Order: sequence, then structure tokens, then C-alpha cells
Amino acid sequence: MGMLTFAFNVTLDGCVDHREGIVNEETHAFFTRLMDECGAMLWGRVTYEMMEAYWPAVARGDVDASPAMREWAVKLQAKPKYVASSTRKDYPWTNSHHLADELRAGVQKLKNATPDGVLLGSGRLATELDRLNLIDEYQFLVHPIIAGHGPTLFEGGLPGSRRLELISAKPLRGGAVAMHYRRVPGLL
Repeated sequence: MGMLTFAFNVTLDGCVDHREGIVNEETHAFFTRLMDECGAMLWGRVTYEMMEAYWPAVARGDVDASPAMREWAVKLQAKPKYVASSTRKDYPWTNSHHLADELRAGVQKLKNATPDGVLLGSGRLATELDRLNLIDEYQFLVHPIIAGHGPTLFEGGLPGSRRLELISAKPLRGGAVAMHYRRVPGLL
């Protein structure tokens, strides 16, 4: 069984707005490495639609992009992508699949079928999956920015605190810090 890893950009004050943060070759390389190490991607509908609206055009070469962005887009095109949605069923983007089962059962089945693990990249979906105790690891790229606005990490709230074990912390040249945590088994 593979692990479910929630990977996300976050500012120092917890903002997860995709327009905040440092976007450069180094941060794209960080997320490309995470994607390379996993067997599948998992998103909610809103994140999927945001990604679907941009990245296929980058992969085709229809949009000017840096080499790191193009590498991410091409690899993302090939990666299996799963979407948890109760409102959308059709996913024409290459290698996209609807997570049809009830959320807990569907994600558990996906984890069981993906030994290399699943990379979760949706903030609202992460809150729901954390409430179901399905997230095993957290990889946050913490940016040296105070955004002063939301949305924020786990904005919907959790039933209790989560105890995490620090696996690694690596500063990037641009000032962001890659933080890798694993959930402490049995503790909330």
C-alpha cells in the first residue's frame, strides 16, 4: 500500500492562495521531484479544473514557459490523475480518472493500488482527507511571505491537533523551506 502525501505551497501566515509564493526553477524542480516519486496525483474538482485549464497547453508548447515548467507539464500529462468530485464525472485531460467511490473508500482503494504513493495537491480536499485520517505525510514548501489573506491551510478546521514527526527541512536558495513531516501513528 502506498502512502498519501499532501504537498502544498504555504506562506508563513498559512495562506495557500496559488498566486502567493515564489515561482522559480527551484520551486518547480521541488514539486517535479515529488511528482516523480509518486505513482498518482489526487485533486478535488476545483484544483483539477485550474490545472486542466493551463498545464496541457504548456505541455503542448502552446504557452511560453521555462524549462522547469515545461518539464513539470510534460510529466504531469503522463502521470495518472484522480479527481474526487460529486459534481463532475467527465475528465478528458490525458490520464485523468474520476474517483467514483465514497471518499474514504475511494482514496483507500487508490492508496492500496498505488505502491509508489499518491500525491495530494488540493487544500480543501486535504482537510476532508485529514478528518478521515487518510493523510500519511505532509510536504510543505513554506515561502518567506506574509500574505495577510486567505485561504489558509486547513481553513475548514480539524477535529483535533495532529502530531507530526519532522523527516527533513531543507532551505532553498530563494528563501523557501521544504518541510517534510510524517504523521505519528495513533496520535491525533
